[in-house]
Amino acid sequence: MKGVVISMLVVLAIVQFVMPGEAVDCGQVNSSLASCIPFLTGGVASPSASCCAGVQNLKTLAPTSADRRAACECIKAAAARFPTIKQDAASSLPKKCGVDINIPISKTTNCQA
Repeated sequence: MKGVVISMLVVLAIVQFVMPGEAVDCGQVNSSLASCIPFLTGGVASPSASCCAGVQNLKTLAPTSADRRAACECIKAAAARFPTIKQDAASSLPKKCGVDINIPISKTTNCQA
């Protein structure tokens, strides 16, 4: 019986390890892009290294379509809280950082499309 219990615990641990996590949450997205605010609001001409690291982190956080949709909704909500965000800066951010994240950064994007 003891062996069965141990076997079940091992199986549960393996399943937990390989099961995909829940969709990315807005706290993760916000912290990834927080250092981009000066660029996004036009305060500086180009994104900082920490901003680009955050964009790269966002790509890592959102590997699946569901994750990217969730991240998109978080970005959209955050952008609504910062009315001074420049749309051209937001849409150019991934390219300026050299990261293909496949997540639109915009106040108006339809994230479900």
